[in-house]
Amino acid sequence: MEYGYTGDAHERLFESYQADSEPFPEQTPMEFPKREHRRKEVDILKRLFFPTCWNSDELIQDELAVLNNLDALGALFYAGMRPYSNGDISETVAKTIDRLPGIRRRLKKDVEAAYKGDPAAKTYMEIIRSYPGFLAIEVQRVAHELYELGATEYARELTEYAKTETGIDIHPGAEIGDYFFIDHGTGVVIGETTTVGDWVRIYQDVTLGALHFEEEEGEEHALKKGYKRHPDIGDHVVIGAGTKVLGDITVGNHVSIGANSWVTEDIPDNTKVFVSEHPEQERKRND
Repeated sequence: MEYGYTGDAHERLFESYQADSEPFPEQTPMEFPKREHRRKEVDILKRLFFPTCWNSDELIQDELAVLNNLDALGALFYAGMRPYSNGDISETVAKTIDRLPGIRRRLKKDVEAAYKGDPAAKTYMEIIRSYPGFLAIEVQRVAHELYELGATEYARELTEYAKTETGIDIHPGAEIGDYFFIDHGTGVVIGETTTVGDWVRIYQDVTLGALHFEEEEGEEHALKKGYKRHPDIGDHVVIGAGTKVLGDITVGNHVSIGANSWVTEDIPDNTKVFVSEHPEQERKRND
């Protein structure tokens, strides 16, 4: 299908490229080794969000090039949604594209959070090109807009692709605030009805999940759908590696949760949570 985008997202994206300044990569010609992607949508999205990082300097030089990429992306969106819908999905495609400049602004905040939150981070470029947590949130922020617009199945396809690339599973229904950072990332799971505030940092093997499931009344072996079953995480929260935060509970603002914690009850603001008694470790020489 040929898709022709008629909105002004290309103008707003082009203007945002011109406004970029250090430490974000600016209009300097760079040539990186090409990467092949199984989902062409993700390839185009990465170039539209940060063209100088992905061999797409033409996007910051020619507004028409931005529009051409949006048309190509729109065609892929349309083809991806079509099998799931019998109605007209053109409006959903257009609305999603309209939101890309706003998503780009949020992603720049995520890059900043990663740089400030990781002592090992050297440049913004490194984060954009190589951090799995950033790729996961980059895809999820787009998928969330699709989810909100009713394209839930296609949105899930995109986040599942991101999971295969990163080992990070963020459901498209999850609501993620600004300045979000997942460090390392492998094994992170964030469920559908989770909400996350601003300036939240999560480490590997963290689950923001359900504690138990309700059964669908009158239907054997079927679990109930569409109800709140995952936690709400406040602002300025750090969740250590291996921690499980489970159920419809609330974690307040300015909370630090230590590694390998098991949290199933509300945590008030300004609280530290940690495992107080670790198992004893025994050592024996191999004589």
